[in-house]
Amino acid sequence: MTSKYTSKYTPPTLTVDLVLFSIIENQLKVVLMQRPNQPFKGAWALPGGYAPAGETTIQALTRITLEKTNIHIAELAYVEQLYVFDTVARDPRGHAVSIAYVGGVLKLNEDLLSNQARFFPVNELPEIAFDHHTIIHTAHKHLAGEVQYGNRAASFLTKTFTLTELQNVHEIILGLQLDKRNFRKKVLSTGVLKDTKRVRSGGIHRPARLYTFDV
Repeated sequence: MTSKYTSKYTPPTLTVDLVLFSIIENQLKVVLMQRPNQPFKGAWALPGGYAPAGETTIQALTRITLEKTNIHIAELAYVEQLYVFDTVARDPRGHAVSIAYVGGVLKLNEDLLSNQARFFPVNELPEIAFDHHTIIHTAHKHLAGEVQYGNRAASFLTKTFTLTELQNVHEIILGLQLDKRNFRKKVLSTGVLKDTKRVRSGGIHRPARLYTFDV
């Protein structure tokens, strides 16, 4: 007997995906996995998968990321929900809604990644499956905004850093060469930096002041 509350609508599949950024060899890179099966067999995709009933999306993401990449979410510098991607035709197997997360990590031993996972420069991506190119672009744009107007650069720096190192992170993420004097004037005026009163010495250059984020 059919209940009067039975819906005639079929719900979409719910998935989660992770855009994980790191700065490696002075390039902003993202973790991708090569798909072993159809659809898009051989193409590269973000770490992700189905979010089943009984798990929150962050629980599903934590489990899936560990299983597929050997990366522990808890070891990342940050991870946050990015956006919901729900284009009807984004998955040829049927309507799938993806809740995408974005994260960053300072250092990650690439040798510890699973055999299927690799870091790729965001500007030199291979063939990408599904709409993951759009997800990566959206995450990169989001990261660029956070770096310019907040302290997100801290995720890609040691606890203390020089202004030159901070500028380098900004330039890598923004893809721009910044004027040194204007950059320093701007970041020092924001009030988010704290002078540690210490310097980093060594090498042929004069000692450089060390800063930390004060928020």
